Amino acid sequence: MLFVGYFEGIDSQRGIAWRCGDSLSLRQFLGYTLKEATPDHSSLTRVRDRLSLEVHEQVFACVLAVAEKHRLLVGRTALVDSTTLEANAAMKSIVRKDTGEDWQAYLKRLMQEAGVIGEDDEPTEEELRRFDKNRKDKKASNKEWGSRTDPDSRITKMKDGRTHLAYKAEHVVDADSDLLLAATVYQADQADTETLLESLLIAQVFLIISQQEPKRIEDAVADKGYHSNQVLADCAACHVRTYLPEPKRKKHRWTDKPAAWQVNYRNNRRRVEGERGRQLSRQRSEMIERSFAHVCETGGARRTWLRGLEKINKRYQIQTAARNLGVMMRRLFGIGKPRVLQGGPAADLAACFSCWTAFVASCSPSLLLKRREHHRSSFAKTPHIVLSI
Repeated sequence: MLFVGYFEGIDSQRGIAWRCGDSLSLRQFLGYTLKEATPDHSSLTRVRDRLSLEVHEQVFACVLAVAEKHRLLVGRTALVDSTTLEANAAMKSIVRKDTGEDWQAYLKRLMQEAGVIGEDDEPTEEELRRFDKNRKDKKASNKEWGSRTDPDSRITKMKDGRTHLAYKAEHVVDADSDLLLAATVYQADQADTETLLESLLIAQVFLIISQQEPKRIEDAVADKGYHSNQVLADCAACHVRTYLPEPKRKKHRWTDKPAAWQVNYRNNRRRVEGERGRQLSRQRSEMIERSFAHVCETGGARRTWLRGLEKINKRYQIQTAARNLGVMMRRLFGIGKPRVLQGGPAADLAACFSCWTAFVASCSPSLLLKRREHHRSSFAKTPHIVLSI
């Protein structure tokens, strides 16, 4: 049912349950007759809570094993990038970690300390908003504030510029097959430099599980947000070549750093500026953004309806496994979603009619007459039937 939710673009469990109970074809696919009731949305919750995260990861690895069976999985060059997922919590629900005050109680205390109101006065919401608008140095830091309803979520800036409680999803994509090797959800305040090596190790584990002769990840391609001397040193220790562009910063001073760091830094710069580095950078921009569009936008995973890092990781593993199924369908059959098959026979029939009509129009009248004389029994009636249709 979660696979159906991905291919239908439904993000909520209630919507998935309604769709599976309403569609006759989905009922047949799930094995339910018209008189049987399909599972309720609460069944999805109970099954997810009962099964561990390792079971969901085995489903993801099973899909990769199917891709390996069809010789689609390579896994030597990994493309890495991250995006933000909106958490199922509002900024109004944040509280201070030291005192437990919510935003209104915190503003009331600041007004009392500033002498704007007395200790027994109760300010209105309009007065609180006016005071909050005019005060300086107003920041909501993750060190000081947290969500009461979803403690694992973190305050961060979304892609559209809004500040919201969110998570960070990091994708590792195979450059040769466009398959997701790993997709892990982290807390949004974890930097890209802190999660790159962990995501690569998770992808390598999935390759070992799914392949009979597992290949090692040799190249890692990411944007400049992943560049740091420590990351370059860790990847070099794991025998992984990095293609990480450098951000604009001051010149390095190598006097207080290990000598091997400078060697890794120079090698990474040489690879990025080379022809293969520029090609991999363009390929990363295309394939990674495509994976985010499939999973988060059309797949319905941009807004999380669950709370807790483990639950969101469980759901996201199934979303990305369904995305890999769509990639395999596209590579094997030329169609990436099951609903597109509904128009497949009609399109093939229309293409046959158009080709036959073009063939008839290209023939001269004398040639048609000669062919009708030789093949009167089989060919004479066919052009009139096709043209009339």
